[in-house]
Amino acid sequence: MNSFFRLLSCLLLPLTTLAAERSAPPRGGPVVPSADKILATLRAGHPRVMATPQTFAALKATVARGGLPARIYTDLRTSADEILAAPVSKYEKPDGKRLLSVSRRVLDRVRTLALVYQLEGDARCAERAWQELAAAARFPDWNPAHFLDTAEMTHAFALGYDWLYDRWTDEQRRVLREAIVTKGLREGMKVYESGKGWAKNENNWNQVCNGGLISGALAIADHEPKLAARIVREAVQSVPLAMEHYAPDGAGTEGATYWGYGSRYNIVLLSSLETALGTDFGLKRVGAFGESGYYQIYMSGAGRVAFDFADCGRAKVSEAQHLWLARAYDVPAFSWYRVDALESGGQRGGALDLLWLDERGRGMDFKSLPLDRYFRGAECASMRSSWEPDAIMLGIQAGDSMNLGGHRHLDLGSFVLDALGERWIMDSGVEHETYMAHRHKNPRHAYYRVRAEGHNVPVLNPAPGPDQNPKAVAKIVRFDSTPQQAVAVVDLTQAYDANASRALRTFALADRKRLVITDELEARQPAELWWFLHTEAQVKLSDGGRTATLGQRGKSFKVRLQEPAGAAFTVMDAAPLPSSPNPSPQADNRGRRKLALHLSGVQATRIKVVLEP
Repeated sequence: MNSFFRLLSCLLLPLTTLAAERSAPPRGGPVVPSADKILATLRAGHPRVMATPQTFAALKATVARGGLPARIYTDLRTSADEILAAPVSKYEKPDGKRLLSVSRRVLDRVRTLALVYQLEGDARCAERAWQELAAAARFPDWNPAHFLDTAEMTHAFALGYDWLYDRWTDEQRRVLREAIVTKGLREGMKVYESGKGWAKNENNWNQVCNGGLISGALAIADHEPKLAARIVREAVQSVPLAMEHYAPDGAGTEGATYWGYGSRYNIVLLSSLETALGTDFGLKRVGAFGESGYYQIYMSGAGRVAFDFADCGRAKVSEAQHLWLARAYDVPAFSWYRVDALESGGQRGGALDLLWLDERGRGMDFKSLPLDRYFRGAECASMRSSWEPDAIMLGIQAGDSMNLGGHRHLDLGSFVLDALGERWIMDSGVEHETYMAHRHKNPRHAYYRVRAEGHNVPVLNPAPGPDQNPKAVAKIVRFDSTPQQAVAVVDLTQAYDANASRALRTFALADRKRLVITDELEARQPAELWWFLHTEAQVKLSDGGRTATLGQRGKSFKVRLQEPAGAAFTVMDAAPLPSSPNPSPQADNRGRRKLALHLSGVQATRIKVVLEP
């Protein structure tokens, strides 16, 4: 750890800590004091939410020294200047249900402006933050029916109130506190007291809602101690439900980009507790949260583009929370992943990058990381030929179709494949119409990108209903990693149990040079079988349709059908089969196509395909 972070770590340590922090929590869970004691170590004065006066003083010094911190601050200053010229946010639900885009805009603006004010003292930033906050304080509500909206707005107000506390008049502080209490915390207490909803769930809603509320509670705890104590205690007891799902290997079960969302607010919660109370009550030790920084590292390929299974976006991934995780758990690889992205990936740095900055990963020999990783529980895996930018990268997804009740597709056994710096076999990605069910009432499986036929998997006896079992669980039943090759075997029997008594898919990265996929299927009775690979590359067939050459940007990739004899590839549009539902509107898949096999009357069959750059 460099001298700056030694100094910063020391400055953030309070003079007193709770006994709960010094003793390991039972079974990995937190030790939670009673409500009358939980705020016993509340830091006096402001700021105290995710930062202290010493934090900002240290950041000023490190930015002044130049390098990456100064460049991030330049990005932040640019963002602040753009905000100064933008109109104030207004109350609107663009999709008829969610205020979320407004809450996120207010949060981004307030956090950016407040940090620039702390580091530079630009009064225009404070005044513009007040305009944003004052407008949102007048909103009729923060849309508690979709509580993510309320949680993110509460967090925005927590930072605005706390980070700019000395700038506000008594009347301005009263306005902000009243909004936090009436539109945020009291609405949250209704959920806690109901004993159901997000507080009892295990997905990203738990993390976001608890994180947003706890920051608001800690910001105003000296004025509303009883309410704040109840919120803090409820949140600390609730968030382990979500954190346990990172066990045993740190995977985010909702996908790479949803990991970014949930983990960010999980860290908002943890860091706010540390700076405001001097303890996280043992929460950092829950589940395998400290391992979760590896998840995006392994579940992304060329150019850090995510394996976008389920409702995740195909975007470059690396997060500011990698920096926080690097420092909190002493894993420089996490720091490397974000620092390298900021320095070489053309990404604009943000407030959280500066706040959580850890540069120890710079210059790390990342090639020393294992090439392959299997995330147990989440049942996903990745394999590589190397860590070079043009390496083969295979991402595999199995797991639980229910995905905590939310964002999964009928995609068990699907995969993506990168090589030569390109994505050759792609996931169809998110279908935004599934977020609009409050309008059209269509089931998720009605949409092509959600269905198995929209993924790189077999389909048996296609029909209008779900083309994989929506309640199936698929386990990786074998995972081997040696210098010569990597092998993963996925048991897909539950996924196809309506039509098959056995379904196994084997991925073998043979000689670290080529991917061999073998599907072994035993149908309950003679069946119609489709087998698909999706791509944006151009496709040319040869050898009677048994070889496909994929081409894009002057590069080529071969797909060869080895078994069964007599079968051949065809090229199809990425569109529903004639027997499938086809609601309108849905995502436009033009520019995409799929390599397909079509077999009829099959009962016991073996499909073997070799993919090689």
